[in-house]
Amino acid sequence: MEFSMAATSGYTRTAIGLHWLIALLIIGGFAVGLYMTSLEGLSLTKLKLYSWHKWIGVTVFLLALLRVIWRFVHGAPSVVPGMPAWQARAAHAAHLLLYVLIVAVPLTGFLMSQAAGIPVVYFGLWELPTVVASDEALKAGMQQAHVILNYLMAALVAVHALAAFKHHFIHRDGTLARMLPFIKS
Repeated sequence: MEFSMAATSGYTRTAIGLHWLIALLIIGGFAVGLYMTSLEGLSLTKLKLYSWHKWIGVTVFLLALLRVIWRFVHGAPSVVPGMPAWQARAAHAAHLLLYVLIVAVPLTGFLMSQAAGIPVVYFGLWELPTVVASDEALKAGMQQAHVILNYLMAALVAVHALAAFKHHFIHRDGTLARMLPFIKS
């Protein structure tokens, strides 16, 4: 599956902004998720954290859809000159998997909540449509998928960041500068 219509020389400001906004929201959502699930019992604080976690997830899902559309329409930069073909293929596969995960993780959380019979109310204002009925087996499956996909995404993000640093500090090929334009390559 080819993901972009055309290769470009660099990422657009919109693509860069969406990348970093989604990244910060994912990191925040992951941290809130770890903390809220570590709390014992049921409290107002825990309920508030669950709401924030869901709001972050819905926002990531919406921004991810926008990012995928933007990437399809505007393309992605060509690989840097001299990059081995296996690294280009690995980068393409990692990016594709990251896009799948930034859609799948919030979706599994949404389905888990609905299968638990708990509505998702975005920012406490808009109740999202119910797409699945209460179902304990579905809830358990979505919970397991949500946790596994979150940890897979965390691992992939770590590899992604390490690869970017490797290209910047070892290869000095300008890869990181394309997503952080204020950095000199």
